[in-house]
Amino acid sequence: MPDPTRHTRALVLFSGGQDSTTCLAHALARFEQVETIGFDYGQRHRVELEARLTVLRELRAQFPAWAAKLGEDHVLDLAVLGAVSETSLTRDMAFRMEASGLPNTFVPGRNLLFLTLAAALAYRRGLTVLVTGVCETDFSGYPDCRDDTMKAMQLALSLGMDQRFLIDTPLMWIDKADTWRLAHELGGDRLEALIVEHTHTCYLGDREHRHAWGWGCGDCPACQLRARGWAGYRAAPGSNAVRPGH
Repeated sequence: MPDPTRHTRALVLFSGGQDSTTCLAHALARFEQVETIGFDYGQRHRVELEARLTVLRELRAQFPAWAAKLGEDHVLDLAVLGAVSETSLTRDMAFRMEASGLPNTFVPGRNLLFLTLAAALAYRRGLTVLVTGVCETDFSGYPDCRDDTMKAMQLALSLGMDQRFLIDTPLMWIDKADTWRLAHELGGDRLEALIVEHTHTCYLGDREHRHAWGWGCGDCPACQLRARGWAGYRAAPGSNAVRPGH
């Protein structure tokens, strides 16, 4: 077994979207061995489950040094989460703000459950780092994406499993423009183009409409956030953004 006091082996919570793909690149650049985990929870945008396989295939093909580090991929069936969640990500309903001040895209307990199950798998496989794309600068303000939540989860999982876990959140303090920038720093034009062409973020699962920033309906909150980030990234001095259509 690897030395649990050295954080060299990571499990990336990987949905197949822009953020988790950037996090996967971050992990591959930083750790010696990396595995991925995804979750099928009855999400409306189930196309992301197909997109994640394409992204993994393209990463292996285009980045041989990373391919040598990239290990097994795992997908867990979490249909129960969809069954107990009355949200626009798991039901056919319009996107709107709730009285709580949160959008109805918030799936209560989702990230907490994801991290708990990821830690259980990581424990069995000797992986001590959990990498996730949660972010406090996200437009939504989801409470299970906050830094305090991640610190509390890291402590609870480490105590509850008697295993010192590290929850790595490379996107916590950056916005979407900086996420594009980080991707380019990690993998250059190739990774940027891969994210544009193959990742999926649209909440409606739209793979028919192609924009400069990628595929999506262009109207849902996820598409709007991604588009604004792309525009901010392209507008920055010295931007190396991929040209539309490339």
